[in-house]
Amino acid sequence: MLSHNQIKLIRSLKQKKYRQQHGLFVVEGLKSIVEFVNAAYVIKYLFTIDSSFAKQHEGVAVTEKQLSQISYLKSPNKALAVFQIPKPKDIDFSKLIVALDDIGDPGNLGTIIRLCDWFGVQDLLCSHHTADCYNEKVVQASMGSLSRVNVSYVDLPDFLQAYPHPILGTFMDGATVYNTELPEKALVVMGNEGNGISAAVEALVTSKISIPQFGLQQPTESLNVATATAIMLNEFRRHAY
Repeated sequence: MLSHNQIKLIRSLKQKKYRQQHGLFVVEGLKSIVEFVNAAYVIKYLFTIDSSFAKQHEGVAVTEKQLSQISYLKSPNKALAVFQIPKPKDIDFSKLIVALDDIGDPGNLGTIIRLCDWFGVQDLLCSHHTADCYNEKVVQASMGSLSRVNVSYVDLPDFLQAYPHPILGTFMDGATVYNTELPEKALVVMGNEGNGISAAVEALVTSKISIPQFGLQQPTESLNVATATAIMLNEFRRHAY
């Protein structure tokens, strides 16, 4: 049975302040829910139209109409779960780290989390003005990868000042990434969709790199930040082979 208070709580979790207040976030879809369960995330509530899935994961079987009352999707998936937000994990300085300087679009953040998962990047650092990784659009776009990538929110300039390895920043006028020696222990910064990397962060970058534009007759000003991240991570991993 789905109570009025549960409906009210789940709807409130669309807002960051209530996610932080309750320490909870929403995941939709059977596959994504299983990935968070397998990653030892703690379920508070599980509602599903699949009775066998409900029994398997100690959830509550509901009707499609009831699920639509709490789903954030236009076409609700078969299940919705409310998970506890885990405590932050320690950052591993010995491996490649990606840092995001005020990435505002939840879809971009979700895609970048998925890319980090694919390319084996364990730690993703976000400035405090980057989108919330527990926003439902980020969770959906990450396709379960959020359960395997350690996302930390930090004061980025303060963190970079203490970081002991090379800091690479992506700039339009940087050295081409295809001719740059990319270290295994490093941090690569991706900038805001419209403004790029901030001046405070730029001052701490030790190497500026870029993705060269080949279609010089095209009016394209820059790549989408998620696309640029994919190219950068591919180059880091290609050099590691």
